[in-house]
Amino acid sequence: MTPRLLFWVQHLLGIGHLMRATTLARAFEANGFAVTLVSGGMEVPGFDPRIYRFVQLPPTRATDRYFKVLVDARDNRIDDDWKAMRRDRLLSVLAETRPDVVLVELYPFGRRQMRFEVEPLLEAAHALPARPLIVSSVRDILVEPDKPERIDEMVARLRRFFDLVLVHGDGAFIPLETTFPRLAEIADMARYTGYVVDPPPPREGPGAPGWGEVIVSTGGGAVGSELIEAALAARPLTMLAAAPWRMLAGHNLPDDRFAALVAAAPPGVVVERARTDFRRLVANCRLSVSQGGYNTVMEVLAAGVPAVAVPYAGGLESEQTLRCGLLADRGALQVVAERAMTPASLAAAIDRAAAVPPGSVTLDTAGAARSAALVKDALAALRLRAGFHPEPVEG
Repeated sequence: MTPRLLFWVQHLLGIGHLMRATTLARAFEANGFAVTLVSGGMEVPGFDPRIYRFVQLPPTRATDRYFKVLVDARDNRIDDDWKAMRRDRLLSVLAETRPDVVLVELYPFGRRQMRFEVEPLLEAAHALPARPLIVSSVRDILVEPDKPERIDEMVARLRRFFDLVLVHGDGAFIPLETTFPRLAEIADMARYTGYVVDPPPPREGPGAPGWGEVIVSTGGGAVGSELIEAALAARPLTMLAAAPWRMLAGHNLPDDRFAALVAAAPPGVVVERARTDFRRLVANCRLSVSQGGYNTVMEVLAAGVPAVAVPYAGGLESEQTLRCGLLADRGALQVVAERAMTPASLAAAIDRAAAVPPGSVTLDTAGAARSAALVKDALAALRLRAGFHPEPVEG
């Protein structure tokens, strides 16, 4: 019997959440699940999840770093009618899928603004004749809520709806209670998985994509042009000024800002949109400069290349700053604070990273496969208690 898994994910500014969910989805399929991945964020050019089923909901995104205002694909602010339409579409996917597992990414630790559809999804899942296993998937570091009572809501929703919490981190490196001090109240349902990262591709040789380059990446979202601008100005100040540099801008960066970056690029510098072969570029590069997101940092560490991170700190975000700071303390990379970034400070960090091999950091990076194993075991235990045997997946 092939268990069915419905996986909901919503990216609002960058695409890191979708990329991590996709890595997990492929691991679940490798471990015998038929996965329906449901994305509510803007469509990503070239995105190919390579799984059983992918569903793109009518998309929404945040207009700024505070995630307060959401707009649709036409940049109209979403209203109650739009929310009802999205909710009904998501519930129809649930009815079509008849899942054995419902997995939601980040909620209830985040994505509170999406509760108009997530809570109806969870309530409907609980009402199914054979209740599926309900799982929350969360990264290693949470953003501190702007109101203390939000933590009360998180704990209450976890107890009401969920069976299992997958914490995608290494508790020996960053315990979740560092940013979620009430972990003890849900300790019976929380499990560390290790970090979620695909194995790095092999390092190639001269002529391969990215070989010997300085790769400056800003993820797939709408922010990051400031990093590229600073890197363009920092390049002639570094010991790697003669190396080829490649600047990767997110697909959601407005076209006019992207065109301005392309026009500002001197000989020896390529400015282009984010690429689907990013991991290959990193594996072959001379040095990586990035915003320090979860996925990029793990891919850079896996590749073992010198690295500089400028952690994104917009709005209420502190996650990247904390993780990158701890890695810098261990010599794994160099850090430049976003607010302190200048061409000179960025150039100095690049020179430090280029001059000294990165320190080795031992992290648990088996998160994708272990997540699948944990869910498989939890599903078996739930079905045993319920005396239920799932139907085979059709097709």
